[in-house]
Amino acid sequence: MQKQLIKVHPSDNVAVALVNLKAADVILFENQEITVISDVKAKHKIALTKFEIGDKIFMYGVLVGKASAIIKKGGVLTTENVKHQSAKVTQKTDSIPWEAPNVEKWKDKTFMGYHREDGQVGTANVWLFFPLVFCENRNIELLKDIFEKELLTQKSNNHRDLLRSLVNNRTANTEVIEEKTTNVFENIDVKFITHPGGCGGIRQDSESLARLLAGYVKNPNVAGATVLSLGCQNLQIDIFNNALKAISPDNKKPVLMFEQQQMGTVDEMLSAIIKNSFEAIKEANTIVREPAPLSKLKVGLECGGSDGFSGISANPTLGYTSDMLVAMGGTAILSEFPELCGVEQELVNRCVTEKTATKFLSLMKAFEKSVVDAGSGFDMNPSPGNIKDGLITDAMKSAGAAKKGGTSPVVDVLDYGEYVTKSGLNLLCTPGNDVESTTAMVGSGANIVLFTTGLGTPTGNPITPVIKVSSNSELAQKMNDIIDVDTGPIIRGEKTIEEMAETMLTYIIDVASGTTKSKASILNQDDFIPWKRGVSL
Repeated sequence: MQKQLIKVHPSDNVAVALVNLKAADVILFENQEITVISDVKAKHKIALTKFEIGDKIFMYGVLVGKASAIIKKGGVLTTENVKHQSAKVTQKTDSIPWEAPNVEKWKDKTFMGYHREDGQVGTANVWLFFPLVFCENRNIELLKDIFEKELLTQKSNNHRDLLRSLVNNRTANTEVIEEKTTNVFENIDVKFITHPGGCGGIRQDSESLARLLAGYVKNPNVAGATVLSLGCQNLQIDIFNNALKAISPDNKKPVLMFEQQQMGTVDEMLSAIIKNSFEAIKEANTIVREPAPLSKLKVGLECGGSDGFSGISANPTLGYTSDMLVAMGGTAILSEFPELCGVEQELVNRCVTEKTATKFLSLMKAFEKSVVDAGSGFDMNPSPGNIKDGLITDAMKSAGAAKKGGTSPVVDVLDYGEYVTKSGLNLLCTPGNDVESTTAMVGSGANIVLFTTGLGTPTGNPITPVIKVSSNSELAQKMNDIIDVDTGPIIRGEKTIEEMAETMLTYIIDVASGTTKSKASILNQDDFIPWKRGVSL
């Protein structure tokens, strides 16, 4: 029989409902009887003791809120009776010893990847087109249409067929219209990025965008790039080149640069781009997969559309998977700083040096101040969907989100746009926005992204496979076209977190080797949103 409640940490004074509970249900839990006061939906929290106004509420072993109204024992926690509160954070106080997981059975495993001259190994082989400024977005879109129609396999599209049937006043799917199919290159994908930046904002925004785009070129999943510039924009070619040189002084990847104001008509420029890029893509296609140790994996850890189960199933699974990879010399990246609110002290104590801890606190404080100065606060982070499914304070959401980072030491802290240089767990300063955060982690070197969700979100990335992990089986069944791995068996007590992590690592190896495509990759979900920190001028 499935358990009805779970207490995540021994010091918690609330429990999570694993199933829907009815008013007047009597539950025997930890040698005490708890009478449910009102109906409680699965994923929501109930009080294990009576709370007076102002009493502190603990979950995951940390402070996640305070009672703003009296809550009876067995009562459900809501936004009406609980307010956000998080623990005060100080400088590094303790060093937390780390007991690495046993990875003996995995240490000799490999994945089939694309080896780069700088020692990195890609899980994909992508030729990337992108603009330095939004003025070139149309030309990027034109090139995308041209290259995709000639290089990529085109299949009949059911939705296009539906629209065609409506236009022609006939029944959908009565006529299967096959489009031209080609498969010119076997070992290279061609991807395209557009964005709204590069000019019009403060100069720091353009410099930040340059670092991000340089990170995409350096990412081991990229074989080379075609870059379009208008000519007069803030993000000048030399700014981009300097950003690339800063993180990759000996860059050997081909980067083809085209500036419209120096080339004449659109037709002349596009013709030159197509000819030169095609030759470079042909050369990149000669690169083949070869065995690589799992230490070459750089895994981004992301969550979006989280629910009340995310912090007890999907996120801890990622955390244990992260710990396994770190134990083998791999790299993990934990981002979304607004969703680390309330767990700062634990992360500070896990930092390997005082300098790293100081940088983390400095970035957190500066980020939070900028949010407050804008008239908001980290406490406003939970979305309506989060709240509806049991994440009612930012500290509660953050405590569960931080589980993605496992328990390993924090070896480095990176500001937005900085590139990973150390194996182990890295913290990266990004917003909590799913796509902005995923975009940033890939720009910092992630060659795989693990993305947990309880409500369902389709996020992907142009150059890095995004593996979608559901916190509950209902979502995995309902949205099976976007979910790769289901951690629902943890909720039902059928699998442990450790067992689920082994399933996850096996899937990662398959995706990294190209033997399995993530659902986001199959759907060509190529999301890319830079973080714009400044104002528009």
